[in-house]
Amino acid sequence: MKLRAAAALLGCSAAFAQLPPNPGAPLATSATQSPALRAQSTVVLVPALVRDSNGKLVFTLKAGDFRLTDDGVEQNLTLDDNIGGEPLALVVAVETGGAGARRLDEYRDLSGAIAAIVEGVPHQVAVIAFDSAPHLVADFSSDVDSAGAVLRDLKPGDRGAAILDALAFSVDQLRPMPAYRRAILLVSETLDHGSQTKIDDALRAIGDTNTAIYSVAFSSLKAASRHDAARIYRDDVPGPDHGCFAKDPNADAHQVSKNRAMQDFDCLGLLAPPLRLAKLAATATAESLERNVPETVAQLTGGEYLRFENGRSLVRDLVTISNHVPNRYGLSFQPQSPHAGFHTVELRLKDHPNLRVVARNGYWVDEETATGFR
Repeated sequence: MKLRAAAALLGCSAAFAQLPPNPGAPLATSATQSPALRAQSTVVLVPALVRDSNGKLVFTLKAGDFRLTDDGVEQNLTLDDNIGGEPLALVVAVETGGAGARRLDEYRDLSGAIAAIVEGVPHQVAVIAFDSAPHLVADFSSDVDSAGAVLRDLKPGDRGAAILDALAFSVDQLRPMPAYRRAILLVSETLDHGSQTKIDDALRAIGDTNTAIYSVAFSSLKAASRHDAARIYRDDVPGPDHGCFAKDPNADAHQVSKNRAMQDFDCLGLLAPPLRLAKLAATATAESLERNVPETVAQLTGGEYLRFENGRSLVRDLVTISNHVPNRYGLSFQPQSPHAGFHTVELRLKDHPNLRVVARNGYWVDEETATGFR
């Protein structure tokens, strides 16, 4: 599925993280790390993959070849030439419940492909299996063969496929890891079944850490359910709150959604253009998560989304990912006075119409951090 509405609103992306004081130095642990976005010491990281019209990787560009906007406002970019050599912490999150229970044989021979993703740099790999809940089945270790052995011995789970819960859990495992780069390899179906994590909470979890998500997915057996307007036009959609939607305590859910659909775009018109763009982007992203979680989170975090049919195509997709992980441009910028909530970032190339760039398309700023800029 092509998320055209989300792509039009979101473009490409970024996620923020504290930079180590020296190149290659580890990040602080979650117990000592300062808030994720601070003007003096933190930048927004925008790893970018560039390919030509034949799909070949392009390595010759400079920072000046790119143009980046944060909620429509152009930013100054810097380029780190050594991003591919930084330490890497990887969580392999595989669906063992729902339709994934019938795919366990396809997970059993992935050691070589996972090794290719992390080879050449200091690394730690953990494995999470999930059905209606996520389970840590292998804690972080530099031994990739150990992770592969765990994947070979996975047991079928229940009927659940709580993808958002698994991603939030994976992000929590990565927070204290002393690694410069953090990544999740998600192997799942396309639709979430049974997560307790709300979409806005999932966006916060994914958007406030330096985590790229690489997704390889198979088709969900259940047909995509029809969208419920109350879920799309709800008060907890991430982004700046315009505060002009009057709540009626006596209105039922249908009336609330109807009122919201009628008034939302008029209310958005009261916002300044950057805040309006952020609100629209957050709404489009929430809708996309309901339709295809793996594809949306890959686009959000600057990872990659691939579809597989069997064990052979799964390994082939992982080999493709292993080639792309170390070959991204390490772009970054320092935001000025960011608002609280979701930010949309668009990265484009100047004067290179035949090249295609893929990068992250969103990051999150909490209220406390935003207040610190005022």
